[in-house]
Amino acid sequence: MNDLISGCVRRGAVFIAAVLVLAGCVGNPPAPGTAGVAPKNIIILFADGAAPVQWDFGKRSSAVLRGQAFATTDVVFRAGALGLLSTNPSGPYITDSAAAASAMSIGHKVINGAVSITPDGKPQKTVMQAARAAGKRIGLVTTATVYDATPAAFTINAKSRRDSQALVELLFKMEPDVLMGGGAEHFLPQGVPGGKRTDGKDVIAAFRAKGHQIARNTADLKAASGSKVLGLFADGDMDFDIDRDPANEPSVAEMAAAALKALSQQNQNGFVLLVENENTDTAGHANDAASLMRALWAFDDAVKVALEFQRSNPDTLLIVTGDHETGGFSPTYALKDLSVLSSKNRFYPGDEQFRMLERITMSLSMVKEKLGKKPSNEVLDLLLGKHFPGFDLDPDLRKLLLDSKTIERNFSYLPQNVLGRMVARQTGFYWGTSGHTPQPVAVGALGPGADLFRGYQDNTDFGKHLHRLINR
Repeated sequence: MNDLISGCVRRGAVFIAAVLVLAGCVGNPPAPGTAGVAPKNIIILFADGAAPVQWDFGKRSSAVLRGQAFATTDVVFRAGALGLLSTNPSGPYITDSAAAASAMSIGHKVINGAVSITPDGKPQKTVMQAARAAGKRIGLVTTATVYDATPAAFTINAKSRRDSQALVELLFKMEPDVLMGGGAEHFLPQGVPGGKRTDGKDVIAAFRAKGHQIARNTADLKAASGSKVLGLFADGDMDFDIDRDPANEPSVAEMAAAALKALSQQNQNGFVLLVENENTDTAGHANDAASLMRALWAFDDAVKVALEFQRSNPDTLLIVTGDHETGGFSPTYALKDLSVLSSKNRFYPGDEQFRMLERITMSLSMVKEKLGKKPSNEVLDLLLGKHFPGFDLDPDLRKLLLDSKTIERNFSYLPQNVLGRMVARQTGFYWGTSGHTPQPVAVGALGPGADLFRGYQDNTDFGKHLHRLINR
């Protein structure tokens, strides 16, 4: 599988270069795809919590630190149909992930917390239900639990996103051809290591009985050769890429490649595949710029895999988007310290600040885990010295962290938000909140039907377009 991934990424890089050369030579980007043609396959690449500022951050950091083009911006957004989506749910101005993904799946607004059920209590047909009804194969890939808000909303209907055991039951009844991510704890009964189910059921065994090959680590995924795969690589959410053990947990690109390999078998009527990186959202909640950067790179590697697949299968519609913005991410110039307000005391983030992020070797969420419930100066200094070289924790932030106090009312992830402010003060990568914001999200599309997604639209339009394309 690693050879497959590296090959896909290498060929994808060549493809990216060819597209950019073509765009520069002719003065116009290649045609993104006409709205009047129905795609056989649809690949939706979904970076939860990502809006245009995150995409630009990924592009710049990839160029500076990896020396690589960023396929999301440099190919999909540049050469494809580009649009923006508003994100508000039914009622409030600010959405949660369930309501945002539901609107993008069923084409209707829902209340926060609901899973593809409208405020009047009526379930609406999801994207994956529509695909199954049209005879297409379906796949779900995520770094979150496989029953988390986004994969659930694109597949099933439930009054609440919180009843994980019931959501797994609904997913089993839907029986996706490919299902990969975390969340093994609600597939396994209590008494089995890691299991939390209270009904005694072993849903992994039930999937196996339905013909799914089971993958619990990267080697298992590499060995999977059938057309139906259940991959569960963590008890809960999968790790950030900055913390990930590649032997236990595959990358997003590896899961995407394996999903495409499986779905391409017995594929007379095509497939719909959702590939989500939830870590872009989780990093935003934690105000973790270093983890966000690596999550964006990991997501973009999956985009390259999808582009390579599309190159060989031009009847495929490829869509890259997110559901909302998380964290109010706002890189900006800032004062070096508070001694003088003059612009002479100001610094502008640049390549050196990106390199400071690159030297960070642990997520802020992992720092929380290592610190425990009662943080001590000794453990804190050990972690900072080893994993955050060159960073100093100011006295006011140290006190907040040790006292488990927040910075402001809209920062509720502790101690991550405090450490995020430490990083921000020394790099300029600031955050406005630990929650979601109403920033419109970008959507880029290449392939048959891509023109439907052009322009400023509501997130419900996204769902309506998908149903229109699936039902042709």
